[in-house]
Amino acid sequence: MKPALDQLAALRVLVVGDLMVDRYQWGQVERISPEAPVPVVRVLREERRLGGAANVANNLRALGCRVGLCGVVGEDEAGAALLALLDEAGIERGGVLAVPGRPTTEKLRIMGHEQQLLRVDREDSAPLPPPHAKRLLAWLRGNAAGYDGAIVSDYAKGAVERAAIEELLAAAQRRPGGRFPVVADPKGRDYAKYRGVACITPNEHEAAAASGRAIATDEDALAATRALREQLGLPAVCVTRGARGVLTVDAAGEHRLLPAQAREVYDVTGAGDTFMAVFGGLLIAGRPLFEAAEIANLAGAVAVAKLGTATVAPWELFAHAGGPRKVFAEGEIGAVAAALRAGGKRIVFTNGCFDLLHAGHIQYLQDSRALGDVLVVGINSDASVRRLKGPGRPVIGEEDRAHLLAALACVDYVAVFGEDTPLSLIRAVKPHILTKGADYTVETVVGHEEVRQWGGEVRLIALKENRSTSGLIEKIVAGQRR
Repeated sequence: MKPALDQLAALRVLVVGDLMVDRYQWGQVERISPEAPVPVVRVLREERRLGGAANVANNLRALGCRVGLCGVVGEDEAGAALLALLDEAGIERGGVLAVPGRPTTEKLRIMGHEQQLLRVDREDSAPLPPPHAKRLLAWLRGNAAGYDGAIVSDYAKGAVERAAIEELLAAAQRRPGGRFPVVADPKGRDYAKYRGVACITPNEHEAAAASGRAIATDEDALAATRALREQLGLPAVCVTRGARGVLTVDAAGEHRLLPAQAREVYDVTGAGDTFMAVFGGLLIAGRPLFEAAEIANLAGAVAVAKLGTATVAPWELFAHAGGPRKVFAEGEIGAVAAALRAGGKRIVFTNGCFDLLHAGHIQYLQDSRALGDVLVVGINSDASVRRLKGPGRPVIGEEDRAHLLAALACVDYVAVFGEDTPLSLIRAVKPHILTKGADYTVETVVGHEEVRQWGGEVRLIALKENRSTSGLIEKIVAGQRR
């Protein structure tokens, strides 16, 4: 899988489709309204995320691709927010056109205790007015060939018409070698506008409607998928089937039915976008069809374990495929923590040298882990320990210390930091809870001010008496002297 994902970093991919803002209002539900039998949500915070085709682009960026985006926004607050998010993500937005009088598609989700209670959509699904449709086509005509291929993310909001797909297909003629794969996530019942693309990726319900065949069994799904491929004359069709996995059929009629890989389904929002980004990106990179489907299937499984619209990083795919990876570099752990927060996990962070692991350490770490869903442990590097403890320490090197901690069931992630304090690591992780031994006071714990700023808390953990690394070393030395 790594060679395939490494190829994505060399790609420049164009995403064309319906752009959306996924807006979240997070709050608490403490009572039922006296006006109607509905919960009252006390909103605590609000955020906006990239949705629709913009989420596909964002997932490609998370995989290392250079990405351009083509679609439309309105001249409104949601449109301005979407453009700002694109800039923040490093997504090229020269093909994002503003249409006066047309609202930016926005989906507002009201969340209570991390559960979706209500969704409110604001959109205009009519075809683009002719002048703006011509502007979009002109941009594609002048710019599409500068990319390695395109992903069409059609949400039936008016941005994707046959003329736009024809412009993408024509881009192959303007590229050396004539290679410009176009992969489409379709909508509607009439798929004629997708003729000529390399592959389409409908979900099972959409495939049934477009093929005119009911799907109740694996055999039904295969028949519908083959019918779609033959009707449109496509090289391949890939149907996503939710809990029943992914079905892919190629031009020779060969098929692969991949079982669902999800270990935990938390929220399916945006999982199709993640699948499309990985699958389409790998096909554009020239990877085999069935390999692309297999890796994208893993990516979808990672996405549904997160809360809300989210991206998937390569390390998450490696972890999901080969078992959990626990030890991360200092520069990686921030992305790990961000993914955990997106999945609704409550993060606990603690730190120390953890030289000569003993029963006191184990109890302390178990008590820390009990305060949340995930425990991240920062350990001082060898150089840092020497500066703090003297030239004779550590007794055990940082790599071994990290792996010993990672072997504990109560420890979820370990990161080594090179500074004398873990402040930079704490800022990267942004834990909900920061723990330290009860021999400290809250005010003397490094990072207590920062944790409180983002709404976290500091907890002091009672320590076992007469348990310390220094004491163990003294006993070992005394025993040798005898």
